[in-house]
Amino acid sequence: MSEPGPSPTPWHRRARVAGRWAARVALALGGALVAVLLFARVSAPIGPFDATLAFRPAGGGAQVSVAPLGELAVDVYDGPLRLDVSLQRVDQARAQALATDPVRLSGVVDRVTDDLRSAVVRLIWLTALTALAGGALTSWAVLRRRREPLIALGLTSAVLVATGGIGAATWRPEALSQPTYTGLLTNASSLIGSAEDIAARFDAYRASLEDLVSNVGTLYSALSALPAPAAGDDTVALLHVSDIHLNPAGFDLVRQVAQKFGVAAILDTGDITDWGSEPENRLITSVGDLDVPYVYIRGNHDSATTAGLLALQPNVTVLDDSAVTVAGIRVAGAPDPRFTPDKSTGDDDAGDEVLVESGEELADVIADLPEPPAIAMVHDPKQAPPLDGEVPLVLAGHTHSRNVSELEDGTRLMVQGSTGGAGLRALEGEYPEPLTCTVLYLDSATGLLRAYDEITLGGLGETEVTVQRTVVPPAQEPETEPVPDAPSAPASPTG
Repeated sequence: MSEPGPSPTPWHRRARVAGRWAARVALALGGALVAVLLFARVSAPIGPFDATLAFRPAGGGAQVSVAPLGELAVDVYDGPLRLDVSLQRVDQARAQALATDPVRLSGVVDRVTDDLRSAVVRLIWLTALTALAGGALTSWAVLRRRREPLIALGLTSAVLVATGGIGAATWRPEALSQPTYTGLLTNASSLIGSAEDIAARFDAYRASLEDLVSNVGTLYSALSALPAPAAGDDTVALLHVSDIHLNPAGFDLVRQVAQKFGVAAILDTGDITDWGSEPENRLITSVGDLDVPYVYIRGNHDSATTAGLLALQPNVTVLDDSAVTVAGIRVAGAPDPRFTPDKSTGDDDAGDEVLVESGEELADVIADLPEPPAIAMVHDPKQAPPLDGEVPLVLAGHTHSRNVSELEDGTRLMVQGSTGGAGLRALEGEYPEPLTCTVLYLDSATGLLRAYDEITLGGLGETEVTVQRTVVPPAQEPETEPVPDAPSAPASPTG
């Protein structure tokens, strides 16, 4: 008969009890955390945005993700959980309702605050219930004792109360005015100024928003009053855009004008992005949703990756010292040879000889074609002189200033303004840049320009919308200014 083993010492008993409680705590908190990560998230409308909110393990505070522009973080409280807010998309119906109702717009800050508060309250309750359920179920599934779920509930509740207490005790509302930016948002302050300045200016801008929306409608209703592009001749309508600079309003203007004017193709002379970065490229794929061909050349703010991504869109042709026939019109184009998204380097104004060489290379390409194209596309007007006499029409952008001129050998040079109103830089100056684009009417048989509509949409805070049609007489040399008697259909400025 074997001798009984030594009885456990008090130290061993305490160690076993401690180990048992450590296992309980680990199971309860581990189960609670996994459940929160998997299930505790809330989808809610916040102003015009559809957002997702969740708590994640981190050093407290809140982080707002604005894809694809980056994130902003606010060190507003301490604790083991961070509030993550992800703005998924803009709801078109709510955004349109907001844009067309100045009263609703004036209360947008209060509305966003209320929406966010309601969503956070829902998230707190959901997170607490999910954590309690996760801890209790995990403890019961592993330990298989009836009292373990109750113990897990107690442990999880204690941790939740402690977490909430730490957050409440360390709440720092003043930190809301000192966010930390990452991604493209890092440049927000240098590009558009302080939040206080923007808020002050926007208060003045939004007062005229209703007039702006009204005048957009006036522009389209005025089309019937314009003279015919070319009496008795069949014409092809092409839309010239440039320098959208990732402005959603610019993309929307392109879409609306393409539909309302029935254009057969869109010609983009570059700078569709602002920094040529990977996050920006997620937005430009929207041109693939347009129902017409889109011919594009790279601007000095567009990366090779941007051009490659656009080339993958089913309706997009990227010209790189090459030519394409679109809607029966032959078009050649060359990209800007520079890539200067960092405006602090000063490279944007350097190397004019590089631009001239680029124009000469495109002229060589055109000389090798069986027939000269009707249009040549370049980004910088400095690329145009070598093309003088080689093509009847050169389209350019870059300067953000619309200009129509005639080169020495008769080639018409049409420089577009900024279809995106210079993007974020529209808020830099005292007078925001307008959004511009031009509808070109070309003879379907010869490809010669017969008329063009210059469309101008006032920049942020402006209300004037105009469309000016210029008819080019077939038997005359192109004029550098609109024909004096050519009627226009401007919407009456109201601001």
